[in-house]
Amino acid sequence: MRTGLSATFLALVLLVLPAPLTAQDDDQLPSVQVGTPRGAPEAAAAPAKPKPPAKPTPRWPDGKPIMGSVPGEPVGLWGSCCGNLAASEVNKDTPFQPWARAVYQDRRQNLLEPHTRCKPSGGARQFVTPYGVELAEFPELKQMAIFDIGGPHTWRTIYLDGRSHPKDLVPSYYGHSIGHWEGDTLVVETVGFNERAWIDRAGTPHTEKLRFIERFTRTDHDTMKYEITIDDPTAYTRTWSTIPFTITWIPDRELFEYQCQQSNYAHELMVGTFEKVDRSTDIVP
Repeated sequence: MRTGLSATFLALVLLVLPAPLTAQDDDQLPSVQVGTPRGAPEAAAAPAKPKPPAKPTPRWPDGKPIMGSVPGEPVGLWGSCCGNLAASEVNKDTPFQPWARAVYQDRRQNLLEPHTRCKPSGGARQFVTPYGVELAEFPELKQMAIFDIGGPHTWRTIYLDGRSHPKDLVPSYYGHSIGHWEGDTLVVETVGFNERAWIDRAGTPHTEKLRFIERFTRTDHDTMKYEITIDDPTAYTRTWSTIPFTITWIPDRELFEYQCQQSNYAHELMVGTFEKVDRSTDIVP
């Protein structure tokens, strides 16, 4: 009697239990995992996908490279480069005049940079402003403009119509820039700088005699090669050049509101190693 009951009970249990899963049944189950078994190794991070190769250099209908945003594409910016021209790899023996070397060393120690007081920054310093720069082209005017994004929102104009520098040029923060093409390279010569701004972030000195030559080559859609030659016989014993710098394209960004004078937290860049600065006297750059 006991044996018959046990057999009947076992038969009922087998009827209500699910049938064993087959491979086909397993494929139909949702792949959901809740939690991680204790002691189980964490899943390895998926390897980063390789960055696709950059598109070729964009060009205008006349074949010249487009140096800024491509028509039909989202507006973009060029990133940072060239913070210290004098310390670049080939310029460990930068040909300073003695006074210029002393000024450079003092600036490296005190960092009293005019840009932190919202002054425009010309030369290579323009490409180290926060958030990059926007290069706008106006082919019908034969001009380009380089806009600072993070700064006093000033800009530099490059004239491409074949004009010469004015004879009676009034010195300014950006100077006067004229450009021409050498193949795919835009060569820009700027003169007429004042001495109130730095030409890089480190404080490489210059005088009003500076002739600043830049060479821009957009090697592909996302890359700009940037080369600099400095000719300032008052500050240096000879003309000298930097190594090529690389500026990278930043897509889907454009000029935005930026209040340079508001909430300036870079106080150490305003007073350097001094406890205070006398604002009633002129600041010597």
